Amino acid sequence: MAAPPPATPQKSDSFPVTFWTANLTELFERGAYYAMASFVVLYLGQLGLGDYWPSTLNGILWTLVYFLPILSGTIADQVGFKRSLLAAFIMLSIGYFLMGYPVWFGGEVLHDLVGDEMTAGAGVIVPVMIGILVIGMGGSIIKPCISGTVQKTAGQRATLAFAIFYMVVNIGSLLGRGISYIVRTEYDLSFIFAVAVGCSVIAFFVVLFMYRDSDEDTEARRSRKGQRSVGRILLDMVLVLKNGRFALFLVVSSGFFFIYSQVYNVIPLYLKKVVETDPAVDIYTMANPFTIVFFQLLITKAFGKMKPINSIIVGIVIIGVSMLINIIPIYTSGGVTADVWDLLPMGALFATLTVALIAFGELFTSARTYEYIGALAPKGQEGLFLGYANLPMAIGSLIGGPAGAAIFNEIMCTNAVKLDNGLLQLDPTWNTIGWVVLMGIGLVSALSMFLYNQWLKKVQAA
Repeated sequence: MAAPPPATPQKSDSFPVTFWTANLTELFERGAYYAMASFVVLYLGQLGLGDYWPSTLNGILWTLVYFLPILSGTIADQVGFKRSLLAAFIMLSIGYFLMGYPVWFGGEVLHDLVGDEMTAGAGVIVPVMIGILVIGMGGSIIKPCISGTVQKTAGQRATLAFAIFYMVVNIGSLLGRGISYIVRTEYDLSFIFAVAVGCSVIAFFVVLFMYRDSDEDTEARRSRKGQRSVGRILLDMVLVLKNGRFALFLVVSSGFFFIYSQVYNVIPLYLKKVVETDPAVDIYTMANPFTIVFFQLLITKAFGKMKPINSIIVGIVIIGVSMLINIIPIYTSGGVTADVWDLLPMGALFATLTVALIAFGELFTSARTYEYIGALAPKGQEGLFLGYANLPMAIGSLIGGPAGAAIFNEIMCTNAVKLDNGLLQLDPTWNTIGWVVLMGIGLVSALSMFLYNQWLKKVQAA
């Protein structure tokens, strides 16, 4: 994800050890998450969870990770970042282990193809459900702790600090995907969770032996102990969501993240069931972090002066159009399964281009969303409102999981024919309609954002 703008830092001559420890911790945490993220839907499908449950559960996982920081961030402030991080990595290790448990110790077998019907029993459903819940809870603690540490230790070089931090985020993403590819091709798909467990354990020991809460944080925690209870958090949530302008913005901007979530819902299903029997989804989705690493500074420099709302709209349009390019292979010679230079199928090439374009959409949208929310918030409540900036991601993920599965199964796969190799040959018309629907959702979201901003101008003028 692209970086939000950093808060005003305190003066400091250099980055302390805790800054680098936080970045190293983030490297392994992101490695753990992205080692398995590209394959969650396919893994659950091959375990027999049918057409809809894999995407729905994946959507719930992302929702937990992006919604729960509202609560977990406050708890971390009260008990200390180090204790919170240690607890988080214990939860993540347990959660990733439970995801692989049905195959490793439960006697379950991964089917070669993603089945249509729900055939999984309690031996799969129970550990997977608990695993997703625990991963979501653990992941939600990491986000505020690590970004908070970077902010507090940035000193007078906050811009450089956050540039380093988000470079590390994407390096971790590349690392996790790369190791996952090697391990799963050597063993089987369930071992992506072994990589995730390993990265989480390493991160735990990095925090245990290297991370230190500052004396200032410890003293501040003691002075405000008990000042912000869970009840107060819920009251703040009501305060924020009662603000009609902000609540409407959350709904409108969630369209971007609805489309973004299809990188981990529709695209893996499309690759596995339509394009190739053993797609390298982890390698293809590397296009996202690669694009952000190589183009973030360029995009910021070239378009940084664009008004936030215009930048957000451009990003949403880009992410919508990124879906439409997948119709090109449908009408080329050989179709989506045609080889490109004996390297990968045509459908996989354009799916990779889609992921890259979505990353460009992030570069225009993600960071500027924080800026726009800061301007939208009432005076003196900017920090409170920015704490809810991830809600559009939670909303988009929660809806995007089941809706993405419906678009793929009920639209794209209409009149599909199953081939001897197990792949589906889609009806070109219905396949095209599916991608057009996804693009349409993006463009409607962009139009809604434009109309929202026009309405807001009139309200503010009045």
